[in-house]
Amino acid sequence: MENRKKIAAAISAAMQYVKTEEEAVYMQSLALPPEAPAMPVAAAAPVKLWGMSGRQAQMRMRNLMQMKTFK
Repeated sequence: MENRKKIAAAISAAMQYVKTEEEAVYMQSLALPPEAPAMPVAAAAPVKLWGMSGRQAQMRMRNLMQMKTFK
């Protein structure tokens, strides 16, 4: 019986923590000024293919090194 009480207390504490966090986020969202309208899609930054390709190559190399493909 004691174990069930501990489990119930832990679950209750976790739920109270989640509720408190949700309330804090809600209060912060009320304090923020209204957002400006989103930028049109045409004004978005261009995609930098060379940079994206370089990052993908680095990630691929790290993945191979983690799998110990070569020494």
